[in-house]
Amino acid sequence: METPQIEMGGFKVNSPQVPNGGLRPTMAGSWNSRGTVERTLRSIRIVIFTSKLNLLMPFGPASIILHFTSRRHGLVFLFSMLGITPLAERLGYATEQLALYTGPTVGGLLNATFGNATEMIIAIYALKNGMIRVVQQSLLGSILSNMLLVLGCAFFAGGIIHRNKDQVFSKATAVVNSGLLLMAVMGLMFPAVLHFTHSEVRQGASEVALSRFSSCIMLVAYASYLYFQLSGRSNIYSPIGSEEVPNEDATEEEAEIGMWEAVTWLAVLTLWVSVLSEYLVNAIEGASDSLNLPVAFISVILLPIVGNAAEHASAIMFAMKDKLDITLGVAIGSSTQISMFVIPFCVVVGWIMGQKMDLNFQLFETATLFITVLVVAFMLQDGAANYLKGLMLILCYLIVAASFFVHVDPQSSDG
Repeated sequence: METPQIEMGGFKVNSPQVPNGGLRPTMAGSWNSRGTVERTLRSIRIVIFTSKLNLLMPFGPASIILHFTSRRHGLVFLFSMLGITPLAERLGYATEQLALYTGPTVGGLLNATFGNATEMIIAIYALKNGMIRVVQQSLLGSILSNMLLVLGCAFFAGGIIHRNKDQVFSKATAVVNSGLLLMAVMGLMFPAVLHFTHSEVRQGASEVALSRFSSCIMLVAYASYLYFQLSGRSNIYSPIGSEEVPNEDATEEEAEIGMWEAVTWLAVLTLWVSVLSEYLVNAIEGASDSLNLPVAFISVILLPIVGNAAEHASAIMFAMKDKLDITLGVAIGSSTQISMFVIPFCVVVGWIMGQKMDLNFQLFETATLFITVLVVAFMLQDGAANYLKGLMLILCYLIVAASFFVHVDPQSSDG
């Protein structure tokens, strides 16, 4: 009778025999537990120790310690912001890993949900505290940062590396995203115009009702856009950059961490971001006083740095590799997600919470967004990019930042 063999690491070895012809239970159990420990340690090494940005992780626990041991709200805010930044980047990494297992359709939905998870968590905590203006301004800041700073830096870096030619991207995809952004501007503009022209049927109530209705319409439009983009109706509208990644690369990426490991990391990172977001939001007003900065500047300019750290790095990297379709998917796609999904979602969540979150972003903020969308749509219309366009977008962002530095919110109270 032949001795049963088992395969370990590509080699066949004789298995220890027991009366029932199987492996000894103690050996099998110890082998399984050893494999689980090894996989866990490997997963921790890949997620925690392969990104240089994770050197900022200790700032998270430090912000909690500072919160309980001192009244330095400025430091608590700064440390919380630094602590969340690497978590936002790793959250994006875990989402990408999970998307490789689920396929393009579910992967697109996962990216829509978790791609801007940091902004959503911060917004929901601020909403729970009744800080409606902070919610509005931080989400507006994320859109402005992605469209001007992230895209501008990517165009500039890519243009410097490839200075002898114009880099090209899909005009059709850029037009669809520009159209969605203009629709979002329309959704934000009418409540603001209604408020400032004093033409409401019921003072204060009509703009909230209009905002809730418009938010539901925007969510339907975004769901339709996702279906249209992922249904394979036409190659020019397929998920941006999907054709750029060959199957061999996808297989290598898939092998980095397992599906359930990715799910576990998503849960752990989301929980930790939620904890730090609470301290970040609670420290905003104190940080405004101690740092002598307007709340509007903190919300629109500083907070988006946290959520956009991952987008900023990856957009520049892809532009330097001459993969501008993926760069646009990161920068403009993220802006589309926030304007058409995250903002309406926050309005609906506020409705459930009993908070009067609306789409009236005030005249100054709405005008800023409208002009920004027009500028970016104009830059993207010819389907080409160079370092001059990138520089112009960066300079536009500096003008926006300076504007919010001298801007005082006309509403003294949130809500």
